[in-house]
Amino acid sequence: MSTPTRLTYRDAGVDIDAGDSLVERIKPLARRTLRPGVLAGIGGFGALFEVPKGYREPVLVSGTDGVGTKLKLAFELHRHDTIGIDLVAMSVNDILTLGAEPLFFLDYYGCGKLDVATASEVVKGIASGCERAGCALIGGETAEMPGMYSAGEYDVAGFAVGVVEKSNIIDGTKIVPGDVLLGLASDGVHSNGYSLVRKIIASRAIDLAGRLGETVLADLLLAPTRIYVRPVLSLMKSIEVKGLAHITGGGIVGNVPRVLQENLTARIERGSWRPPPVFEWLQREGNVPDDEMFRVFNCGIGMVMVVSAREADAAAATLRQRGEQVYRIGTVDLRKADEPQTIIA
Repeated sequence: MSTPTRLTYRDAGVDIDAGDSLVERIKPLARRTLRPGVLAGIGGFGALFEVPKGYREPVLVSGTDGVGTKLKLAFELHRHDTIGIDLVAMSVNDILTLGAEPLFFLDYYGCGKLDVATASEVVKGIASGCERAGCALIGGETAEMPGMYSAGEYDVAGFAVGVVEKSNIIDGTKIVPGDVLLGLASDGVHSNGYSLVRKIIASRAIDLAGRLGETVLADLLLAPTRIYVRPVLSLMKSIEVKGLAHITGGGIVGNVPRVLQENLTARIERGSWRPPPVFEWLQREGNVPDDEMFRVFNCGIGMVMVVSAREADAAAATLRQRGEQVYRIGTVDLRKADEPQTIIA
């Protein structure tokens, strides 16, 4: 009787050494993101973070998200350096809408076979996103699962935890008719609507090495999601922000109502900003109707802020001083019967 062949985890498709190598590459990246409060981070079974001192009634705020099918473009183009920024941005921008300062971030990276170089590029982007948001990368998980993913593909998810003083939570209840809507410019498509983007590319056999104006299409479509944390938190020290809507899936039409009471509507002036050329290109190439564009994409506005009319000019000026492009895009009004909560006209 023959002796059975010895099998190892590597024979089954999981390389423990590769995973250990990735952890060693991650550690210096994570160290760059350290901030007060981190007690224990990368390497343990769990991470420890102390709630910052100085809060009377600290409330923890959490958010989780992924990058969606934008990953498919990254696989096709073999470019992974900005995906991690997208991952962080989607969560920290979400918790920012409640007035929270992001404290720490954890990520999950799943693949069929671990490519240490690719995973390192993704995590490098995550660390960069954390630095932009001022939060610490204190842990995560890398899962190598043979047979779960196509060759060369992976998935990422992450979550952020932040803190806000209970009395400073932004919940939209202070919004009243006459308040002003400020639109903070996006850096492009961000991380939503990519199933439609990819459908347009495939249906028109578009070469992503081509150019739109002076910029390569691939660069436009992989531009990372803008992180609004630092300028908005800074603004909140001097001006009352009554509402914040992160413009993600659902576009402007679907996200602005999330910060409004049922009796209010947002009246947005369509000509108050011009969408970046990438949106005009997508609409033209895909023959996408106007209402669909505003329902799927951010159309050039990545965050909508609600402030009082008397503070609108000062808020816009302060944000511009901090590097944001800001547009006065509309006002809040009483909602009439059967009227939608977002009107773009």
